[in-house]
Amino acid sequence: MNKMIPQSFQFSSVKRRKVEADFSGGDITSNAGILLLSEIDRKIGLSRSVARAMGDGRRKASCEHSVEGLLKQRVYALALGYEDLNGNPPIFN
Repeated sequence: MNKMIPQSFQFSSVKRRKVEADFSGGDITSNAGILLLSEIDRKIGLSRSVARAMGDGRRKASCEHSVEGLLKQRVYALALGYEDLNGNPPIFN
């Protein structure tokens, strides 16, 4: 039984730019799954909801990164197989 596998996948646009994954290039990177994970996260709002539930007791004036951003960085890195965030994977730099 042959199954058709799409050669490309459309993501939501970013700043009016089309974002598309094309799978015809062979094995290029192992981090591409983060695109699908972040798209699903954005659609269901999981990171946003968890960040709101966690709250943020920090002084806003001293903070450069949001709780949601920090949470996404941690969860996405773990999903990609990075055990810790010492020397972030290149996708986060």
